[in-house]
Amino acid sequence: MPVGRQVPPSGPTSRLWPSGGAHLWPAGEASSVQSHTRGHLVYAASGVLSVHTEQGTSIVPANRAAWTPAGFTHQHRAHGSTDMRIVFLPASLARLVPDRPAVYLVSDLAREILLALTGPHRDDRPAGARTRLRRVLVDELHEAPEQPLQLPEPRDDRLRAITRLLREDPADTTPLAELGHRIGASPRTLSRLFHNELGMTFYQWRTQLRVHHALILLADGHDTTRVAYACGWANPSGFIAAFTALLGTTPGRYRTGRNGSRSPA
Repeated sequence: MPVGRQVPPSGPTSRLWPSGGAHLWPAGEASSVQSHTRGHLVYAASGVLSVHTEQGTSIVPANRAAWTPAGFTHQHRAHGSTDMRIVFLPASLARLVPDRPAVYLVSDLAREILLALTGPHRDDRPAGARTRLRRVLVDELHEAPEQPLQLPEPRDDRLRAITRLLREDPADTTPLAELGHRIGASPRTLSRLFHNELGMTFYQWRTQLRVHHALILLADGHDTTRVAYACGWANPSGFIAAFTALLGTTPGRYRTGRNGSRSPA
């Protein structure tokens, strides 16, 4: 359940049932830190979610779904008004997906199944039909590429210091050598740590951090130019190119909802 805010007088913001749930959250709403005995998928039918686990932070916009295996401690946070859908998978299906957190591109079919399993008419189908839908959903995940929208969490104290500086100011353009000088580590050492521990370069990590921040600002209604400069790009065209490479759509189309999705059920 969300914490830190009162339920609006218009009614409850959460619907829960044994196989899933739906939460309508205002911007900034967050769940408690928790874990479940079953793995689950979360999908933002509208808005943007972030999913925090001990392995890192994943950003889940409206064309992605995030998988969290059973037993992983996690927390969800809404950025912008967010319609969050949850589907729990039985152990027999959970064995067919990774045993680590992952983010997938959502196909049109997978989106419709997620909405059908979590919408107001979900119980209109017999239990067997719902089971078959979950199987098809897992099949769709097998076909979908994993998306590089997760920021891995560093363990090394030197990397933690660097990433903390960048999280505090995603627009910071300080080169790695100067950042290393501040914390007493050489750029060669830091480059090796980024590669060996996080599986990406410093530049790739910082770019993903900036795109994460951009998704949050876009969800809050800011325009592309303002977001580009707020996230550290020297010009909007560089931001558009980096955003499109990671998300498969331009920031403008994403902000106005023209990214291939329709209104949620």
